[in-house]
Amino acid sequence: MQRRDFMLKTAASFAVTGLLSAGCTTSATTSSTPGMTDSAKRHHGIDTEASAALSRLNTMAKGSRELVAKASGVLVFPSVIAAGLGIGGQYGEGVLRVHNLPPEYYSLASLSVGLQIGAQSKAIIFLFMTQDALNKFRGSEGWRVGADASVAVLKVGADGNVDVSAASGPVTAFVLENAGLMANLTLEGTKITPLKN
Repeated sequence: MQRRDFMLKTAASFAVTGLLSAGCTTSATTSSTPGMTDSAKRHHGIDTEASAALSRLNTMAKGSRELVAKASGVLVFPSVIAAGLGIGGQYGEGVLRVHNLPPEYYSLASLSVGLQIGAQSKAIIFLFMTQDALNKFRGSEGWRVGADASVAVLKVGADGNVDVSAASGPVTAFVLENAGLMANLTLEGTKITPLKN
């Protein structure tokens, strides 16, 4: 398990390093408000982009607003960057929003194998539909899709409505690209870890 975690972090680091050298960035847009620490600026940027991602979701998928409102917690990664050639990785930073609690910040990383030239960005939104699922997530130091919980990726039907039959599990997710919601995608093996600052 430690070897897999090391490989995951290494691949994600290579992907991010490659993007930075190509002039791309995975960090959220930051504000230049005087007196804000670097960490506060980073969190502010993540919050702003997360709100924009949720607005996009509400526009694209009828019924998503109601699902988000029912969730015990919503974890939004507004910009997950995937890159690599052969073995690649993806990385993003996001915010967990829970009613009446301060926001918590996390990173997401995963390995991918296969032909993937260049880089692409997507938003991933996790909905914790039960308090128990949320508690297990918040109590972990490193939560992995598949090992710690199954996650159903929701899709939108031809009528523009969310397929709520797939939203019966304790954890569900939406994946948004520029072209719209992604379907038939697995998040298996994705690891989510609390950000240290």
